[in-house]
Amino acid sequence: MLEPIRLTSLANEAFDRVVAAITSGEFEPGEKLSESRLARELGVSRGPIREALQRLEGKLVQRVPHIGVQVIEFGADELMQLFYLREALEGMAARLAAEKADKAWAVAAERMLEQHAAELRDSGGRSYRQRAVDNDFHFSIAKASGCANIERLLLNEVNYQLRIARLKSSMRPGRAEEALKQHYEIFEAIAGGDPDRAEAAMRNHISSARVGSMASLTTGEAPSKAEAG
Repeated sequence: MLEPIRLTSLANEAFDRVVAAITSGEFEPGEKLSESRLARELGVSRGPIREALQRLEGKLVQRVPHIGVQVIEFGADELMQLFYLREALEGMAARLAAEKADKAWAVAAERMLEQHAAELRDSGGRSYRQRAVDNDFHFSIAKASGCANIERLLLNEVNYQLRIARLKSSMRPGRAEEALKQHYEIFEAIAGGDPDRAEAAMRNHISSARVGSMASLTTGEAPSKAEAG
């Protein structure tokens, strides 16, 4: 009776690890992913890796004839549209959160940002990576919005592409510190119950991320290991 649970847990763990590796920039856009290499590095059989890659097709990876599975690669237009979608969804999420978020959210969000600030200091200002959904400021706002459709779209439908886009936006020097400062501005607006200010702060934050991301795409800079968005 325990074996199916253990196998399911292993498959989910492999999935999470592959997602983390791709969205942290360990693999370059367009890079081929080897099942055998991933299995070897994660210390598992190829089965869970194959299942993880199948689940990620069309989200983080694409299967190319005669080549195999590759990390998805965004063109300029695709990336721009993704940021427009993000600005619209997250701007409204921030507005709704300012209307609906309770004291418990404010306490948890402030504690989260304090943790992020400490991690940023420890990295010398180079890294601002929000590794998990439970430790992600943006996703906490989506949940606080009280809008199930916004939460579904941000946390499920476009979650993975958004994380790659946010990785790209972090390449501009000083972006990590700037992003944290903007997060605090968004937090203060939501905690203060100011919907107009919250939406404007979020839109400004994502617009800044879009500029940095598009600039890095134009110059062809390689992704850094930070995630600031």
